[in-house]
Amino acid sequence: MSDLDGSANLIIKKRHLPHWFKEGSIYFITCRVFAGSLSGVEQKLVFEYIKKGDGKYCALLALIIMPDHFHILIQPGESYSLSRIMKGIKGVTARQINISRGNSGAVWQHESYDRIIRDEDELIEKLNYMLLNSQRKGLVADPWEYEGWFLNNIYGNGKNSPNLERHKLDL
Repeated sequence: MSDLDGSANLIIKKRHLPHWFKEGSIYFITCRVFAGSLSGVEQKLVFEYIKKGDGKYCALLALIIMPDHFHILIQPGESYSLSRIMKGIKGVTARQINISRGNSGAVWQHESYDRIIRDEDELIEKLNYMLLNSQRKGLVADPWEYEGWFLNNIYGNGKNSPNLERHKLDL
């Protein structure tokens, strides 16, 4: 996880939201659509594009794509900054969505929310939040069955994941 206490390499930037960057950190990120919502096909497009970056640009721990936003837990690769990864995700998927819609313009809100994960408890809390998102929104009864949910195999294979069951995620 991230050691922010003695962090000589911590970089803080601010636009409307503060953005903290520290090499080797895991980030929880939320990105919202600019207006309206994504169709099922568009959600799948974004889902697949983000998954393709796993191991290439970042380590993707988890992903959930919802009709109006997505959450990801990622650790940027050594040669890639978080801002570069997000610019790629938002830019490429916006272009693909606009082509499919026959539109132009913003698909995603300009700024995303990001937070450095401080410890394992916070990581599990964010995984919990992501997993249950589809159920809270009434999209599925069993969040493990939601098509827009991805949990990297490093955490097990869903309901049998020891890290998640330990925190009462098995519904």
